[in-house]
Amino acid sequence: MIIVMKPRATKQQVDHVVAKIKALGLKPMVSRGTERTIIGVIGSEDAVRVQPLEIFAGVEKVMPVLKPFKLVSREFKPQSSVIDVDGLSIGGKRLVIMAGPCSVENRQMLMTAAKTAKQAGAHVLRGGAFKPRTSPYSFQGLGEEALKYLREAADATGLKVVTEVMDVRDVGIVSKYADILQIGARNMQNFNLLTEAGQAHKPVLLKRGLAATITEFLLAAEYILSRGNFDVILCERGIRAFEDQTRFTLDLSAVPVVKKLSHLPIIVDPSHATGYWDYVGSMAKAAVAAGADGLIIEVHPTPEMAMSDGPQSLLPEKFIALAKELKKVAAAVGRTL
Repeated sequence: MIIVMKPRATKQQVDHVVAKIKALGLKPMVSRGTERTIIGVIGSEDAVRVQPLEIFAGVEKVMPVLKPFKLVSREFKPQSSVIDVDGLSIGGKRLVIMAGPCSVENRQMLMTAAKTAKQAGAHVLRGGAFKPRTSPYSFQGLGEEALKYLREAADATGLKVVTEVMDVRDVGIVSKYADILQIGARNMQNFNLLTEAGQAHKPVLLKRGLAATITEFLLAAEYILSRGNFDVILCERGIRAFEDQTRFTLDLSAVPVVKKLSHLPIIVDPSHATGYWDYVGSMAKAAVAAGADGLIIEVHPTPEMAMSDGPQSLLPEKFIALAKELKKVAAAVGRTL
């Protein structure tokens, strides 16, 4: 349920409605827009029907939310959200590029990748400290040592840090070093982890699951928002299909669909979606044309020596060249890079 306040509703009137919602045993979530305030009501609506909130001063109307995801929906917040990451805006006119290796392998390699990302105009350094791998014998990451390298490299180049957190026990340590917490595709429905991330007071990059519908994707984001963290960035990274010429099938239609259904920004990961570096550029440009708010791309100084995802990683010179092409596509659709 959504309570729409009148354009001139006072703070006292809003607070009075919020207090009443709490007294009914429900959870109010307040969204203050440029024109009016909207209050989302989480919980059973039966209590509200007993004492209608339409009669309260300052209330314009009370509307049911038909979508299963409430706080994520455009009904709750009609205007698009712009996520602030310590001065970096994600979701506005400017596209945001996240770049770096799949895994942090050593300090020297990461510093080289960070300098390349900065030179190309990227805004965020990506890299895995804890790596979820299909095989238990594959490289699993360097843990906190990698987090320290990420922070050092980002501070040296003026970039932000995004890295994956895989376990509720690691949210605290990852939050210490990262600017954005990434929840990967395999953990999209790890509800304990989503809940913990919702309480971490850090922006969250949530990747779509390998076989998740868009509704399931948005409901996963709802877990984070329902804990009070509205700083969520969605990421389309490809889904399972019968096609075997690419690693996954990149669902670019998810970008306009998500933007219609939700106020949250969405970026695209063409590296994991395609699985091959020579397809990354085409899909990156297509994602920008489709309306994505940014990209997350794997870049490695020596992909042939990478300990994970070498085949899909761009060489530094290819990433720099792609960034120049992306600026042209961005300008054509009214965005900047």
